[in-house]
Amino acid sequence: MRKTKLLVLSILIIGMVLLSFTGCNKEGDLTKITVSEVTHSIFYSPQYAAISLGFFEEEGLKIELINGGGADKVMTAVLSGQVDIGFSGSESTVYVYNEGRDDYAITFAQLTQKDGSFLVGREPDPDFTFDKLIGKEVIGGRKGGMPEMTFEHVLRKHGIDPFKDLSIDTSVQFDVMAGAFKGGQGDYVTLFEPVATAVEKEGIGYVVASIGEESGIVAYTAYNAKKSFIEKNPEIIQKFTNAIYKGLQWVEKSSYEEIAEAIKDFFPEMEMEDLIKVVKRYKDQESWPKDPIMTKESFEHMQDIIEAAGVLETRAPYEKLVNTKFAEKSVEEIK
Repeated sequence: MRKTKLLVLSILIIGMVLLSFTGCNKEGDLTKITVSEVTHSIFYSPQYAAISLGFFEEEGLKIELINGGGADKVMTAVLSGQVDIGFSGSESTVYVYNEGRDDYAITFAQLTQKDGSFLVGREPDPDFTFDKLIGKEVIGGRKGGMPEMTFEHVLRKHGIDPFKDLSIDTSVQFDVMAGAFKGGQGDYVTLFEPVATAVEKEGIGYVVASIGEESGIVAYTAYNAKKSFIEKNPEIIQKFTNAIYKGLQWVEKSSYEEIAEAIKDFFPEMEMEDLIKVVKRYKDQESWPKDPIMTKESFEHMQDIIEAAGVLETRAPYEKLVNTKFAEKSVEEIK
């Protein structure tokens, strides 16, 4: 009996010692969250700023970013439980919901409110107009992906039929579009930053238009998680949303140079001059909203674009796929 008491006492003492060491380790106080991002882009500056400036740590979270390489792959990772949170276009949540899945993905915070791609041509063209695309071949991205469908929306806005007036290649995966263009495929390509600027620096292509400026405000890149994950972890979702809101607030009031400085470690291959240039492009066209609340109007506009692309047969309910309570609480409580 005495030996048993001594053994229990020893275990308790060892446990207390281990806990004391853990308490000294800042990593031990943070909850690790894995996030799969659709791609790695300066378009997501508020997210990177939130990480580098410690906004997630203030909320007790440690973020592990994984480059998903496309919205379809991000959603697969979310639904399979490989990651906690997905960061991609909200169109993927619509597709999953319409498949009839019980534990579907729900958007709880937005980071961008416009398309983030730029149209890149073979030659500089300061006087570019969209009618110059008639009869040309454009590498547009994955069919059913938001960048491709938004590009089609812009073409229609300019009176161009995306299926008859030009050839759009939707067979090239998102993360190899620049490589295909460099290899000689297509007359134009739509690219996110920093890839567009890298192509410009190589003298292979030149930005001729911003798809985001042309498309206007629309539900775009946002954070989603399985319904079950949100239900089981509301505190984590709230803390995550708080950090994102702080990031959005910070980039809104900060200069191009300050933003570039905050995110430079995420883009070590870029010169500061180029980083500032790209940040300016995105900030000037108001790519980032003032808060993480995804509105019904922007969500329905997104579905309008998908519908026009011939991809969507049944519209999904905003009330089911977008949960704004976390973002609203962040706005209400964080000043």
